[in-house]
Amino acid sequence: MAAVTELIRTEADGSLSFGNHLLKEKRKKEGFESGGDEYKVKTFSEITKLERNGMFVYESVPGTSVEHFSENENGVSFLVEGTQDAQLTIGLEDDTEYDVKINGEDAGRMRTNMGGKLVVSVELAGIGEVKVEISK
Repeated sequence: MAAVTELIRTEADGSLSFGNHLLKEKRKKEGFESGGDEYKVKTFSEITKLERNGMFVYESVPGTSVEHFSENENGVSFLVEGTQDAQLTIGLEDDTEYDVKINGEDAGRMRTNMGGKLVVSVELAGIGEVKVEISK
């Protein structure tokens, strides 16, 4: 997997790829349309953030590159890559429990806060890409 040089794109399967953890300076792209929604991405080595229709979707500290980000009524799944371990914050349903899997291994059940945010730490340093699956 590599950084998303165009900052955000729609894949053939309808999923999104976004972010570029290799950038030294912050870049953003606004007004990207996909599936009837409008997206905004801000990304560089220190942070990657995605919004849909002005609402929070994803944030990582430090910055990451994400491929095949797919959402449905039961959760999200995606591949994430970075040069350092990262803390991911995902926007989901308020006060709901989710099963979290990282590279197919159970990372436990976690509950979103009242704002619907779920925080997950992933080990990325020296690993390459990691598959994250979050489901009800």
